[in-house]
Amino acid sequence: MTGTGHGGTGCSFAERYLVVRSLTESIAEPLSAEDQTAQSMPDVSPTKWHRAHTTWFFEEFVLGPNLGGYEPFDPRYRYLFNSYYDAVGARHPRPERGVITRPGIAEVAAYRRHVDAAMAELLACDPGPAVLELVELGLHHEQQHQELALTDIKHVLSRNVLDPVYRPASPAVGRCAGPAGWIEHGGGLVEIGAGIGGFAFDNERPRHRVHLEPFALATRTVTAGEVLAFIDDGGYGRPALWLSEGWATVQAEGWSAPLYWRDEGGGDWSVFTLAGRRPLVEGEPACHLSYFEADAIARWAGARLPTEAEWEAVAADQPVHGALLDLDRLHPPVATATADGGPADLFGGVWEWTSSAYLPYPGFRSAPGAVGEYNGKFMVNQHVLRGGSCLTPPGHVRASYRNFFPPSARWVMSGVRLARDLDH
Repeated sequence: MTGTGHGGTGCSFAERYLVVRSLTESIAEPLSAEDQTAQSMPDVSPTKWHRAHTTWFFEEFVLGPNLGGYEPFDPRYRYLFNSYYDAVGARHPRPERGVITRPGIAEVAAYRRHVDAAMAELLACDPGPAVLELVELGLHHEQQHQELALTDIKHVLSRNVLDPVYRPASPAVGRCAGPAGWIEHGGGLVEIGAGIGGFAFDNERPRHRVHLEPFALATRTVTAGEVLAFIDDGGYGRPALWLSEGWATVQAEGWSAPLYWRDEGGGDWSVFTLAGRRPLVEGEPACHLSYFEADAIARWAGARLPTEAEWEAVAADQPVHGALLDLDRLHPPVATATADGGPADLFGGVWEWTSSAYLPYPGFRSAPGAVGEYNGKFMVNQHVLRGGSCLTPPGHVRASYRNFFPPSARWVMSGVRLARDLDH
């Protein structure tokens, strides 16, 4: 890794660092101190906490070991803003992050400025490849938290009966996604996972071979209108469509539609977005679906979820562009067909559930030290999602990227693309 930055942009690490850090502040800017402190459920973290935790990451893993004479902004923050790094030490309980009323947003801003100044000093000294690799990891880590900050504040605001607007959005464009087609793949031996060059998280490696049976992948994701048809056909009340744990979750949580949907009566539905509540657009990708819902919808449609290897085998040949993060449009747009009939919006739009459990690849090794706790410790009771969403920052996602969440999670921007088997 060199000091030319990531993704071939020509930016120095110092410039890229400032760009990424500035986006975090742009995401926080529309929010009041009260907005930034609230925690609406244990899986959600306050915006203020995201801003401080991403700063703590650079202080703990980059500055402390590598910048001589560096003094932490406040040693107590090591406890408050550690997330899950047990090797670093004790940490504040995740479900109680919302009670951290102090430090306030002004103190968190001062903390970020303190660390940014020290990082500028470190990067000006032309640190070696090992340090730059940690900086790169820290930047991608912050991009992950940028998306989480948006999904989390959406959940926070959705709990308010006033349906507050986080940020006004451009009007939805188009209403009909058109019929889905199928992209056939002959199967056989394929390679998946990140290669040697360029940045990738440790869970994307090593690159390895997988045998696939012939399959087909839908050209677009399932739409809101198709989920409405599932609802109208009694989908949330038919246990035969659901995995056992999924059905138990539907019953326990009282699910009758995707998260943020509301039946307004008379056949009209609305959806809560980061631009407030508005009528549901049937052609838009269905989002905020859990793995359980995605699996049930696929079964109802006479299809199935793709494996992550199938998804990557198709995505590897596609350019990485699509409906990624745009602060003027924070909801997935209607998918547009590609000129060649290939897959639409494999990247961006919604994260796409796969049927694959989140497990280590053959030969996987966690990075040494505390930073090695980043991904490997979560390889149980989670499912893999692929492709990124409309809240994923550009330059952060790639064909080998593996996101992962528990099967009941649906506050993330998640949807489903169908797959099916082909005759041999």
